[in-house]
Amino acid sequence: MLWRNQTLSSDFILLGIFDHSSTHTFLFSLVLGIFTVAFMGNTAMILLIYLDTQLHTPMYFLLSQLSLMDLMLICTTVPRMAFNYFSGRKFISLAGCGAQIFFYASLLGAECFLLAIMAYDRYVAICHPLRYTILMNQKLCALMTVASWILGSLDGVIVLVEILSLSYCNSLEIRHFFCDVAALFPLSCTDTSAFERLLIICCVVMLILPVSVIIISYSHVLRAVIRMSSTESRRKAFTTCSSHLSVVGLYYGAVMFMYMRPASIHSPEQDKIVSAFYTILTPMLNPLIYSLRNKEVSRGLQKLLRKGK
Repeated sequence: MLWRNQTLSSDFILLGIFDHSSTHTFLFSLVLGIFTVAFMGNTAMILLIYLDTQLHTPMYFLLSQLSLMDLMLICTTVPRMAFNYFSGRKFISLAGCGAQIFFYASLLGAECFLLAIMAYDRYVAICHPLRYTILMNQKLCALMTVASWILGSLDGVIVLVEILSLSYCNSLEIRHFFCDVAALFPLSCTDTSAFERLLIICCVVMLILPVSVIIISYSHVLRAVIRMSSTESRRKAFTTCSSHLSVVGLYYGAVMFMYMRPASIHSPEQDKIVSAFYTILTPMLNPLIYSLRNKEVSRGLQKLLRKGK
């Protein structure tokens, strides 16, 4: 049977990360500011890439998909946290908790694969520039992007089904600001070791394999950049790739730290901070990193602003 009777008749309680002390009120205001910047930045990136025909290339199409995933990811967690904070109601329904788990897991998985595709795109563009339109054409780029969404959704379905198969007969208080998988383990009165092993397998597929693709791609890119005779070409390649590597390092580092450790050594307070980093801070940093360090994006934004005036 999927959920125990006491779970079916009760909502989960999200204890959150902030109380109403002056320090936590300031930190909560900071989170809302970060959310606003992330929401506006990612929305602007999507619109800019859609409206500027000069940015209709595989690289910027992938970047628009990254912004879309980040936008959906931050909207999965922060609005609910803000509602609970302002209303004083910390309850979340079973449907709401299940929806958070599905979208959260799906978007994390999809973004892992998308970052690997972006690394392959840079590898082809720098190491095989004359064959770029063949090896990375619009159709292939779209198919790989769709595949990343499908694989991410599959991961979300697997995690959701496994979470729903657990019995929850302990306290229904989730020591987190959203329904995270790791935070639900202590609430289960059934053995979670099988699910933990499945989660490790999912992490290997969703994290280790894409990271391997990224490492291989950028090892070839690094060798190609070193051999470049033109200083300008070397600078442009380094700027583009360093932006992507910054995003990869921030994202994969936090996610691997969170989900590649045994559940027995997880700390609720530590998990909250790490989760806030890659679900709130990283979605804000991504558009800033790409817009500030990318001349084409900056030029397109300036042109769009001039048209608006």
